[in-house]
Amino acid sequence: MSEINRVLKTFLGYLKRPDLYPELGRKIIKNTVNRGNAFKGKDKTNSWASERSVSQTEAVSRLFGLDISEFRNGYADVLKTAAQREQDCPVKMGGPGALELIYYACEFTQAKNVVETGVAYGWSSLASLLSLVKRNGILYSSDMPYLAQDGDQYVGYVVPDNLKRSWKLFRFADKESLPKIFAENSVFDVLHYDSDKSYNGRMWAYEALYRHLKKGGVFISDDIGDNSAYQDFCEKNNIDTTVVEYEGKYIGVFIK
Repeated sequence: MSEINRVLKTFLGYLKRPDLYPELGRKIIKNTVNRGNAFKGKDKTNSWASERSVSQTEAVSRLFGLDISEFRNGYADVLKTAAQREQDCPVKMGGPGALELIYYACEFTQAKNVVETGVAYGWSSLASLLSLVKRNGILYSSDMPYLAQDGDQYVGYVVPDNLKRSWKLFRFADKESLPKIFAENSVFDVLHYDSDKSYNGRMWAYEALYRHLKKGGVFISDDIGDNSAYQDFCEKNNIDTTVVEYEGKYIGVFIK
């Protein structure tokens, strides 16, 4: 699909969904007036992150006192099936990230309520749910519809049916989904951010999510090297964060 066709299909998709008009307005502003904010402070934060980054294994050990090797061994069949489903999926979305970090954050907190932004195939959802199901917990997920491609039916595609009873999926932009989620549950054990990559979008969501994270809860944000939002947020709130380097990108994680 050409870029022009993709943009046109996305715009037409928005027009068919009045409930998404607020996000359409924000997208227009983000890509015109605030276009420069997408990469604000990127060089500063990449330098800051590279100086302090550790491996996922070290981060899980340092923060949670746990060994990550059990995850791949214990869930080998589940992960193999999920990888095959991703391979067979006709629509391409984001692949798996630091699954052990998410899973062991849930194990460390003995999580019963987790919120994530950004789903795609559902790899991070799968990692959370594998822990949550042990305690009859609930994963609340926010994910925008895929308006540029016919991908909605494949959102969460790698999540097996037996885990979906513990999952509530909200198909709106974060500014609409998160208030709906917080109305259902106000305090969370783990937060995982992986949606709007813009500086302004991150800063809004970080503040909103942080207010609903319990003391002793775990906050995780993917792709913090895109701009300086995560670094600025941590410095503003005097947060001592761990930075994980994973497959050439940086993830921020801290315990509140």
